[in-house]
Amino acid sequence: MNALDTPFHQLHQDGLLILTNVADATGARLVEQLGGKAVATSSAAVAWAHGYPDGNTLPLERLISTVESIARVIKVPLSVDIEAGYSDDLDRVAEVINAVVAAGAVGINIEDGSGTPELLARKIEVTRKVADKRDVKLFINARTDVYLKSLVPAEDRVAETLRRAALYQAAGADGLFAAGATSAYEIEAICKGTTLPVNVLGFAGLPSPDELKTLGVRRLSAGSGIAEFMYGAMGSLVKSFLASGKLDTHDLKAFTYGEVNGLLK
Repeated sequence: MNALDTPFHQLHQDGLLILTNVADATGARLVEQLGGKAVATSSAAVAWAHGYPDGNTLPLERLISTVESIARVIKVPLSVDIEAGYSDDLDRVAEVINAVVAAGAVGINIEDGSGTPELLARKIEVTRKVADKRDVKLFINARTDVYLKSLVPAEDRVAETLRRAALYQAAGADGLFAAGATSAYEIEAICKGTTLPVNVLGFAGLPSPDELKTLGVRRLSAGSGIAEFMYGAMGSLVKSFLASGKLDTHDLKAFTYGEVNGLLK
């Protein structure tokens, strides 16, 4: 273990960091109280809480207000999902990073989405420079959407993910988020193909936490799944209350990501 690593970096070195994603300060405090070793935001959940769809639409001031409120009530490390940096303009990305770090984040997620991996690499380089200037050893978790967005044929997903991992690591990334990968065989191949700590998303069909550790995974994220369930439960409760004046807690189910995001488009 590198003596210069921050506590958040150290959580990725051994075992499996189970990282719960929240939308607000109360959720973050709850995670900490229940034993979470760190807290992360979900970009989708934060956007939805402010009345915006996910997809780089949330105004920076709303994001920063959320980060500041979370940092105020927790003592564990905070990682903030900044989508694709909310811009493809590198100067604007630098402004976002500077503001997020100033607000209390010690880690970020930043994604390639449908953009080129070369663009994300440049954003990572900018992120590292901004953090270094603030004398913060920021944990940069580079999310690739090779799986989530089906960017290449299925048989090429592992190779493309590893190609991007090498590019992002060279640019200064500390972790690789292979969001959407669920096959044990592919997850193991990704973990063996990079020295970056690998993060996966808690999708249905994912191997158990113990198996993920054996495969080499170092971080498991909830993503927007908790927020999706909360809005689904809220919808069921509201429907029953409007119809009967009573809160019927039976038959609660999650909304899908698309259903929640579609409400705000």
